[in-house]
Amino acid sequence: MNHITEKTSNFAEALEVIETLSLPEQQTLIEIIQKRISLKRRGEIAASIAEAHEEYKAGKTRRVTVDELMAELEE
Repeated sequence: MNHITEKTSNFAEALEVIETLSLPEQQTLIEIIQKRISLKRRGEIAASIAEAHEEYKAGKTRRVTVDELMAELEE
């Protein structure tokens, strides 16, 4: 079984298991997943900010005003 088929199969199996849960259990599961997604996104944002700080310290980026940035984007 290839990787994509395996993931699809695992996803289908997970959905089948979720269907066996009561509605309150499904709602709790949704809340848990939403919180985990939020935490993961926060981690990604924090990593992106840290990377931007390092690039700034290394001179790979520079400070600009909003007007300067918009002008650069329009070029």
